[in-house]
Amino acid sequence: MRYPHTAPTPAWIETSALTAPALLGASAGLLLGDLMHRSARRGVGIGLGALGVALLLPLVVGGVAGLVTGPKSKFGVRRRIQGIRDAGIGSPDYDEVDEALREQGLI
Repeated sequence: MRYPHTAPTPAWIETSALTAPALLGASAGLLLGDLMHRSARRGVGIGLGALGVALLLPLVVGGVAGLVTGPKSKFGVRRRIQGIRDAGIGSPDYDEVDEALREQGLI
């Protein structure tokens, strides 16, 4: 179920999440394949694997942040209640007495 007031996932996070499995598969292929010299194959495979893990990190961090500060978490509920309470306060810069005195020319 999607919540109407939650922000959508940015496109670059989805793109990195879709690219990561391909990079992880390529790194596994290079590590297991015999087409390259062993030391070159290991270096390229480890580099591509690290890049794949790095591309998955934004998705993981976004998911954990959503669990911690999402609408059903303790912090999300507190933020929503505080927003409801603050909505009735009005603008703190507006003072009715000062405005009335300015209209009369006393200030």
